Amino acid sequence: MPPTSSSGNTAEPASPGCRCCPLEGGGRSDTKCAKPGGEPVTWRADGVPRSERFDDIYHTETGALAQSRHVFLGGCGLPQAWGGQPQWRILETGFGLGLNFLTTWQAWRADPARPRLLHFVSVEAHPVSAADLLRAAGAYPELAPLAAELAAQWNGLLPGFHRLAFDDGRVLLTLCVGDVQPMLRAQRFEADSIFLDGFSPRQNPEMWSPDTLKAVSRFARQGTRIATWTIARAIRDALAQQGFVIEKRPGLPPKRDCLCGTFAPAWTVRRREPVPERVDAPGRCAVVGAGLAGAAVAASLARRGWQVTVLDAADWPASGASSLPVGMLAPHVSPDDALLSRLTRAGIRATWIELERLLEEGRDWCATGVLERRPDGDVRVPAGWSSHGPNESWPADADRLAAAGLSTETPAIWHARAAWVKPWRLIAAWLRQPGVEFRGGCRVERLERHPDGWRLFDASGGLLAEADRVVICAGFESGRFAPALPLQPVRGQVAFGPMPDDSTPLPHTPINGDGHLVAHVPGERGEAPMWLAGATFDRDSTSLEPTAADSAANRERLARLHPSAAQALADAESHAWVGVRCASGDRRPLAGPVDAGLWACTALGSRGLSFAALCAELLAAQWHAEPLPLPATLAKALGTQRL
Repeated sequence: MPPTSSSGNTAEPASPGCRCCPLEGGGRSDTKCAKPGGEPVTWRADGVPRSERFDDIYHTETGALAQSRHVFLGGCGLPQAWGGQPQWRILETGFGLGLNFLTTWQAWRADPARPRLLHFVSVEAHPVSAADLLRAAGAYPELAPLAAELAAQWNGLLPGFHRLAFDDGRVLLTLCVGDVQPMLRAQRFEADSIFLDGFSPRQNPEMWSPDTLKAVSRFARQGTRIATWTIARAIRDALAQQGFVIEKRPGLPPKRDCLCGTFAPAWTVRRREPVPERVDAPGRCAVVGAGLAGAAVAASLARRGWQVTVLDAADWPASGASSLPVGMLAPHVSPDDALLSRLTRAGIRATWIELERLLEEGRDWCATGVLERRPDGDVRVPAGWSSHGPNESWPADADRLAAAGLSTETPAIWHARAAWVKPWRLIAAWLRQPGVEFRGGCRVERLERHPDGWRLFDASGGLLAEADRVVICAGFESGRFAPALPLQPVRGQVAFGPMPDDSTPLPHTPINGDGHLVAHVPGERGEAPMWLAGATFDRDSTSLEPTAADSAANRERLARLHPSAAQALADAESHAWVGVRCASGDRRPLAGPVDAGLWACTALGSRGLSFAALCAELLAAQWHAEPLPLPATLAKALGTQRL
């Protein structure tokens, strides 16, 4: 965000163009961009963006690109400093119009010695609209294509963390939406570079307070470099007190100077928490299970340089619970925005990125949205949520209900960020990633630790694989290798079949609630489109045999969910599919350590599509001491350590 003209010793003076120092004409030629769901930005006649909230401009008149390259990248020695490193982690205070991120991403792309992974973590209390991101970057041809990719993922920015991924998941932006100090407390990693970017200390004192700079310093390791445009004496003194060796550098006009520094405290730093374990050199990993969890873990680790072998007892991937013909991806919503609601939103964002990156929309998945019927009539959502966003779920209106063939009085919630997905297509795409090998017909019976890692054996004692680390993703059978985890099998049966004909009155929008209905799903290899309805929940059952009782229960459930669809399908061709899901004691996934070098990613329950990608990224982040894709409290809610 920032800069303003200053020679200041204690605080930055007002920016040229702010209300207390207007342009000639009083600023009446300014234009305001106030988009729903975005912080209003006023664009001055000379093209410089200004914030009314902070009465300050977003970047110097010299230009945002020049400022980003000179003040922030140059002040932190980039791109030279990251050359040859496995990953680089940047912390920024103040995302603003995203130009520091875009400039850093562009420099990463252009550098043949770039790190395998670039993490950019930025705190922003008031995100602007996607239109303003595009307008800001439009002045710089080298940034405009990147801004378009950023804008495509710029949605649903409620308070909390949002992980956006680019360049096949090798550039990861973690946007922390909220006030700076709570957001910094919710994250923990060792930053390689720190960008202090925010509106003037006079206009936005919280961003530059001693408490905020102290919180920032907790992310620094020995040698971490820091850069900022402000040279205010109070900022220099506060950074020095936190252990940074600060120096002035030539600035960009109209500023004479800017600051850079290196974290080199003269004392031994005592952390409140131990430094996270970090794997610097990826090695060999064995993943047990080739369903959604195992394939997602394999792909996440392979992106970080691991050689991953995925072993499954079946001959083909997606042969267990993940073999469901078509699944539904939809968030949980609660009036108090409870833990599960926040977790599913984060999970769907992670999965959505992978769907768009790897699959063909309309064939493998479809962003249809989902209508969720509320049998109890409760369609409350958190206070302030509406169809204008940034939330992406709200009470369904009469037109939406009528289009789905439901009474306009039906209590329901509309989920705009929801879809149907063919799980096996996503699993196959993950297993095709470079660095991943699938081996079917390999039932792992026993694990054995040895000095260099782990060995995996079959029932006859034959060695199946050797690995530095093992991740158990075997659904309810994960308990054979991690008996301390509270796992429960949950059998489920669904009905599915070909669409009778195009005139059959089945909704094009999936319906969820007490059961679910998905229709008009394209068939495979010229087969007719299909429908699917269900499902039953039988705890502690592992039987894969269909039952007439479950078929009847699914018909009754469909009749309550969508009466006209149930009538249309009463005599239609129908088949039964049975799978056994795995659930934990508190119905949340388990992603974390089991033993030294032995980890688990399991218990995804009936929300495998919602949680697989998120849990895989969380596990990989913990291995490599990366920024978390979730606030620390939410990450702990998925960890094995919580039990």
